[in-house]
Amino acid sequence: MIEIPISRQWRKRFERRRWRGLPLQIVLIASVVIALVIIAPVLPTVAQRIRPQEAARQLYQILPDFPKENNYINRETGKVDPENTLASRLIRYHMYVKGRATIYRLDWKLTIADYLGANEPLQKETYPGREVLKNNPMESDRAAISSLNRAQREALVNALVSIFNPKSEEPTAETIPTTNPNPTPPPQPEVNPKKPLRGGAELLK
Repeated sequence: MIEIPISRQWRKRFERRRWRGLPLQIVLIASVVIALVIIAPVLPTVAQRIRPQEAARQLYQILPDFPKENNYINRETGKVDPENTLASRLIRYHMYVKGRATIYRLDWKLTIADYLGANEPLQKETYPGREVLKNNPMESDRAAISSLNRAQREALVNALVSIFNPKSEEPTAETIPTTNPNPTPPPQPEVNPKKPLRGGAELLK
């Protein structure tokens, strides 16, 4: 093997170039670590601690009249699985199939729109419950959500957000702008009355 002699000057240049980019990498890594330490406590962790099954139980406590649709037979046990409810499947679809956030009303409204056929279509191949129940509950679940009126769907969204984000604030009467049924008319500009002409009284005699 032939060794090529390298002068001290070229060797110093090589060492400088090799270590020149290292401080920048260290600064970038340190910046990312500091950002994660600062942002992590701010991120909502409540939604990560609540499991879909527990969230479903809380939903039925808030909305006891919400359809359960829990009369499906489990493939393994051959018995009806009462814990496999519409609420649990709705939540799992929202979280795992669509990967949507659980603390925002808009995301839940998008999920409801999926069931109504107004947004992204539901897929039997990915719908929750297909893997453990004998019959796929997708069509029945979609019919149950479609049977809700607008006020019931709004209550459903509000309940889901309150479960996953207890710190969410609903608008109150003080924050909602109201309209006065009898608005006060704007003041009219004053009109200077015309001065009577001289001699008018004599003309009327």
